[in-house]
Amino acid sequence: MPIRPLPDTLINQIAAGEVVERPASVVKELVENALDAGARRVDIDLEEGGVRLIRIRDDGDGLPADELPLAISRHATSKIASLDDLEGVATLGFRGEALPSIASVSRFSLSSRQREADHGAALEVEGGRVGAVVPKAHPHGTTVEVRDLFFNVPARRKFLRAERTELGHIEEWLRQLALARPDVELRVSHNGKPSRRWKGEGDLLSDLRLHEALGEEFVRNALHVDREGAGLRLHGWIAQPAYNRASADQQYLYCNGRSIRDRSIAHAVRQAYADVLFHGRQPAYVLFLELDPRRVDVNVHPAKHEVRFRDSRLIHDFVYRTLQAALAETRAGTVPQASHGEANPAQPTGDHYRWDAPQAPLGLQVAEARAGYASLYGSALPEFAGGGYAGDAALAERRTLPAGTEPTLPPLGYALAQLHGIYILAESAEGLVVVDMHAAHERIGYEKLKAAHDGEGLRSQPLLVPATLAVSEREADVAEREAATLESLGFEVTRAGPQSLTLRSVPALLAHGDVEALLRDVLADLREYGESRRIASARDELLSTMACHGAVRANRRLTLPEMNALLREMEATERSGQCNHGRPTWARFTLPEIDRWFLRGR
Repeated sequence: MPIRPLPDTLINQIAAGEVVERPASVVKELVENALDAGARRVDIDLEEGGVRLIRIRDDGDGLPADELPLAISRHATSKIASLDDLEGVATLGFRGEALPSIASVSRFSLSSRQREADHGAALEVEGGRVGAVVPKAHPHGTTVEVRDLFFNVPARRKFLRAERTELGHIEEWLRQLALARPDVELRVSHNGKPSRRWKGEGDLLSDLRLHEALGEEFVRNALHVDREGAGLRLHGWIAQPAYNRASADQQYLYCNGRSIRDRSIAHAVRQAYADVLFHGRQPAYVLFLELDPRRVDVNVHPAKHEVRFRDSRLIHDFVYRTLQAALAETRAGTVPQASHGEANPAQPTGDHYRWDAPQAPLGLQVAEARAGYASLYGSALPEFAGGGYAGDAALAERRTLPAGTEPTLPPLGYALAQLHGIYILAESAEGLVVVDMHAAHERIGYEKLKAAHDGEGLRSQPLLVPATLAVSEREADVAEREAATLESLGFEVTRAGPQSLTLRSVPALLAHGDVEALLRDVLADLREYGESRRIASARDELLSTMACHGAVRANRRLTLPEMNALLREMEATERSGQCNHGRPTWARFTLPEIDRWFLRGR
């Protein structure tokens, strides 16, 4: 068959195969065009899950009549004019392919009016055949109608799913958009009935859209993060580890306002949650990464879902360290800050929350606290600047308050009793705290072991006989390039040939494991993500096992001073809200909750 140019309609239909996967793809492209035009309200009318009709109306800048034919021409756009513009794209759309691709596989109409124009204009396209531009009454802004999607490509139409499924994909994309643009009002109707309204009254520091999109439970467990450095800014919300999901259905990532998927950042998030999340569960987050547009290439995926970072290693490390620091503050007894950064309301006061301090002499209470700590941890209470344990001051405060003044309780309160040799029951300002003593002690021991080992660093152990590893040429290149990184992880590796490495030293703590397989995994991580936590993860698994064996076992009877010593250590230990395996270590039941159990006040 001879080579010949393809007809324009077929070219557009081929492009539609990349850009238009389903009705949700059409909604995405058209709404993004509306936002690029400055819209503050967008109406989305759908029929039969978007297959029969998609109508997008906006109040944006609008188009002049003479530009309507250009709008449906391939590679015609107002958003870029040069290579410099392409390398620093700041708009959601930029290729000029969406409208002609959509118009080639549907019955399409475009109507628009600029603010200063006397009247609007309209243009119709059916299956790629373009009609004439005609005058039309229209408010300022643009309306795009897409009817009978894939009517002229029946093979594509057969791949569409049920109406409810296609509508679900549209709703999910709109949820992604709503989280990123709380300043824009979105109104959705389906089959002639109002379906959803996203009020355009919020901003990125408000939790209104979070509540609308992800629900009250996410908002209640959300930790606000905001960090800048190295020309990067990461802000948004991550859920406490106790709030986790069976799937990745509440993971939203944006780069310069664009919803994206990125394996490297997803890996960094997983690493940050590594030892606080229960096995097989997924974290929830809404994160916004901001950087110079010239440091990210958005022109790598037909539907613009993926990007390529020029400093992927730096970004991976920045995301990991930001989230790791935030999660380290998830101590038992703490409540996440409100998502807009304000402190939580003050704790209730009054007789309903009164705690009667024991009447034992202060000196005896301090002595009991010290004895309890020594009994539980096998060492004296840690001393702080100025001498004495922080608990001494807390005990003194409880004994020296003026008459009628409520004492300030620690976050986890003070122990009352032990339940079935497993749980500690404590009275706090809010009500009742229940602690799984083994899980809590396990986390405390684990964090202490990590801190001690980190203080020593990753020591290397030389091999009696250096080992030669056969690797791929790409792996050998990585090992040679990352020799300093490998040395910091405890490996001494040199290149012995195009496809071989010589291993002379390994991390001492892991010397008895399969270090060759570990090294290969580390090289794979370095090649894909620019860094590796395989060594730290393997080390942490060993330390976690050690901490588990050293933790107090079920059915061990603790004295009240021992229980209080454990509660104070939990309050001071990073990540103590979960044990090493991601299980929660504590739960709080407020007095209003307990009152409801017994129908008090009704």
